[in-house]
Amino acid sequence: MANQLAVWHSDHINFAALLDLLEEQVNAFYRDEQPNYGLMGTIIDYLRSYGDRVHHPREDVAYALLVERSPDMDIVVSRLLQEHRVIAAVGEELLGRLREAESEVITSRTALEAAAAMYLAYYRNHLSTEEKQVMPRAAQRLTEEDWAEVSTTVPDGSDPLLGDDAQERFATLRKQIESA
Repeated sequence: MANQLAVWHSDHINFAALLDLLEEQVNAFYRDEQPNYGLMGTIIDYLRSYGDRVHHPREDVAYALLVERSPDMDIVVSRLLQEHRVIAAVGEELLGRLREAESEVITSRTALEAAAAMYLAYYRNHLSTEEKQVMPRAAQRLTEEDWAEVSTTVPDGSDPLLGDDAQERFATLRKQIESA
């Protein structure tokens, strides 16, 4: 149990660092500089491939069990589950816009900025709610059996950025996080 929560907390710290890097690139627009679209795309690609496809599904299972143990958490958990879907959809839109910008397809800077702002706002609020409201309650209420169910329902996925089998395509991003 504590180990799974520690992994989630560590993921959240890494996700926050990536969101900071993403925001630095978005802020380049306001300094009349060219953002690094490739870096931005790699950040979103990672958050989509690991966050949306591994991290969030694990949370979904744990949060369903949490609502069984603490029905008063239903509204908070329902909102977080909806945010998982919104973050995935906005991330996909943002990734598409970044790919267009990187390949020099004419795209709306305003639309790209809006997608990035929405992504950053949703993701940061989401992480904060999980850390402050849900994870402490999960630590109190979920049993070892619940955590075993989480781990068997959603197989462990290796973190392609910082895990033992880190993927080469994220090497630059890894260096950026380590130097921050």
